[in-house]
Amino acid sequence: MVRLFFATDSHGSEQVWRKWLSAATYYKVDILMLSGDITGKAIVPIVGPQSDGTYVATIFGRKHIAHNEEEIRKLEEFIRFSGYYTMVCTPDEVEELKKSPKKVDELFDKVMIENLKRWLNMIPEKVPKDVDVYIMPGNDDKFIIDPVLNECEWITQPAGKVVNLCYDFYMISCEWTNPTPWNTPRECSDKELGKKIWAQYDKYDGDPSKLICNFHCPPYNTRLDLAPKLRGTGASAQPVYVMGKPVMVHVGSKSIRKFMEEVQPMLGLHGHIHESYAYDFIKKTLVVNPGSEYTEGILRAYIIELSKDGIEKYMKIEG
Repeated sequence: MVRLFFATDSHGSEQVWRKWLSAATYYKVDILMLSGDITGKAIVPIVGPQSDGTYVATIFGRKHIAHNEEEIRKLEEFIRFSGYYTMVCTPDEVEELKKSPKKVDELFDKVMIENLKRWLNMIPEKVPKDVDVYIMPGNDDKFIIDPVLNECEWITQPAGKVVNLCYDFYMISCEWTNPTPWNTPRECSDKELGKKIWAQYDKYDGDPSKLICNFHCPPYNTRLDLAPKLRGTGASAQPVYVMGKPVMVHVGSKSIRKFMEEVQPMLGLHGHIHESYAYDFIKKTLVVNPGSEYTEGILRAYIIELSKDGIEKYMKIEG
């Protein structure tokens, strides 16, 4: 029996990352997988020294003050556990950054890469050597992280590859999604997304019933793709409410839905839509989305047990 631990959408949360690493031992898994949207979205600077010698950071509208090195380290940990990157800088450096969006972008990329490398270096310390580790980017992740993932000796980055996951079961992967309101790095038209996933399938010449599809985007019109309806785009996007409740709509990929219906793989591993912590079936194909509560530091995942005959058991976990 092979035990697969599948999570997604950690979005830079230090707490979720550490829990995911620990899951390898705690749940006695054979395969540890994190698929899509692994990097953070913003930097919260710790600014100092101020005129009184303190260092200050503002997060979630609250000002946090550190008086010494130990308190700075604790503040860094709090910020990282909240899903943000951080750095210590002077008030003058902050003023310089405010004048140059280009410098802000360059700094963000630098901090993001440094943090990702730090995370990856935890793997040999926390994960048993006999556990296979898979990490794939998602639509929110910039392309500059790809070389870091591809060059890491501790993991397999599966996007664009046909991977023998276990027994005679193979996995194809695609990190792209259909359009979102936020114009993310790896999104495209649904038609183009269909071309991408079929191109991956063309690399596989085996039995479809032994195929696992690791597609970050969920299939349309399932329990996996329900998200709040939004008015507007980008930072101004706001949920639509009726009678005090958000209006939920299906936002997944119709191309992926069609692919699943026609190919009927054994299993679909998906993410992207944080609210849809669910499993469903497309004909005989089991599809799962662990969802995400990274801002709360909660790890959500599916554990799927595989025998040489197929899927034996699947269960949701969170903690």
